[in-house]
Parts: sequence; C-alpha cells; structure tokens
Amino acid sequence: MIEILKAALFGLVEGVTEWLPVSSTGHMILLNEFVKLDVSQDFWNMFLVVIQFGAILAVILLYWKTIWPLGLYRHRRRTRIIWKKDTLMLWVKTIVACIPAGIVGVLFDDWLDAHFYNWLVVSIMLILVGAAFIVVETVFKDRKPVITDLKDIGFKEALIIGVFQLVAAVFPGTSRSGSTIIGGLLIGVSRTVAAQFTFILAIPVMAGASLLKMVKYGFHFTGMETAILLTGMIVAFAVSVIVIRFLMGFIRKHDFKVFGWYRIVLGALVIAYFALIARV
Repeated sequence: MIEILKAALFGLVEGVTEWLPVSSTGHMILLNEFVKLDVSQDFWNMFLVVIQFGAILAVILLYWKTIWPLGLYRHRRRTRIIWKKDTLMLWVKTIVACIPAGIVGVLFDDWLDAHFYNWLVVSIMLILVGAAFIVVETVFKDRKPVITDLKDIGFKEALIIGVFQLVAAVFPGTSRSGSTIIGGLLIGVSRTVAAQFTFILAIPVMAGASLLKMVKYGFHFTGMETAILLTGMIVAFAVSVIVIRFLMGFIRKHDFKVFGWYRIVLGALVIAYFALIARV
C-alpha cells in the first residue's frame, strides 16, 4: 500500500508539472531523491517516462475535436465521412516538429539517462530556462504575435519549435513545454497557440517515448509493478485535466514570468540542499 501511495504522489507531481513549464522529469527526479519507489533501476527508468502517457491521455480527451482528423459532411439527407484538411495538416506539422527529438531519443536514449538524469543537470536547467522565460517575456512584452491560430503555424515554425523541444529531450529540467513555448514566443506565436501546439506535440513524442521504454523493459511486470505504473498514470491523467484547463485560463491574462521565477528559486534551493548534504 505504501508503494501505491508513493506512485500516486508521483502521478500528482507528473500531472501538475507536465503542462506547467517547470519540468515534470526534473521534478520527478528530485522527488525520487526524497521519496524512492521500492523498484529496480530499470523499472524506475521506464516508469519515469511511461507515467507521462497518463498525462497525454488528458490532452487527447480535452483536444479531441481539434486532433481527430475525421468529420461528418451533411448535404440534404445524405451524410458522409470526410477528412478535415486543417487537422491533417496540423498532424503533418506536428510530425515535422517531432523529428529532431525523435532522432536523438532513438540514438542516445540510454546515454542521456546515464549522464544527464541527475539533480545537478536538473537544477542548472531549471535556472537557465527560468531566466530565459523572464528575458523573453520582458523583451517581447509589447510585441503583437503574428500567429494567433493553430492553422497558421507553418512548417518552418513547426521545425523551429521542434528544435527547441530537442533541448528538453537532451537536458532534464529544461521542460519540454517550457522550451517549446519559449521557441514559439520567439518566432511570434501567441502564448495560447504556443501552449496548444505544445500539448498536441506531446502526443506523438510521449507516446513514442513510452513505447520505446516499454519495449526496452520487455513488458514483463510483476503484480506490484503493474499496480504502481497504473496508479501513477491514472493520477497523472486526472490531475492533468485540471492543470491544462487552469493553464489555458491563466495565460489569457498573465505571462510566464511567474514560472521563470519559480524555476530559478527551485533550482537554487536544490543546489544549496545538495551542497549542504555534500558537506555533511
């Protein structure tokens, strides 16, 4: 029961931090320093990624009408199924944006886990990306966005946002949503559209990453491992629904500076904490 409660806590943290630009993986790694699951290292590496699939299901639920490519065309008494061209193009652009991170993930997944998934890298990236948010929001605070609708994102913009996502794929603590939103803001995408595209971009990225981790793990789970994984995913899904709705309402009236300051303070506290532990 204690391990299930721990899994629920990890699901709660994942659901909150996956969509807020504060780095879900970074928070999960940091939480694991204090609340460790009684599982093998291989299962933990898989759990850290696959739990995010629960959060992705929340996006699918909330944005179903936006991402589902089939529609109904009614003419007189006849109804037929049609392809929605704007939605198909959105998916093509999403795939283009996924290419940089997908290549790096397939080629260097294990190496990145071994070298970058630690508190020092997380804390440094928390601070750097936090500072980037503050700078970008300050410099461009009076600039009117040129892209205010998802369908207006072109292939060039999608690829640029995908390159920013690559940074998050390499360095935990960056925040996939944080880096892609910064990329969107820099090229003139509105906060709302940048966040929406980030949510949709997460679907193939995290689904692919989850499948890769599951294949590497081998789909051989004990009963307890299954319970831990499902608990984490279910809690992440439920919390994500709430957080996504909150974030979309928040950014209509506010900028992202508050998240930048939060990241800087958290990163500094983490460095101070582990420096103190090292002295002791």
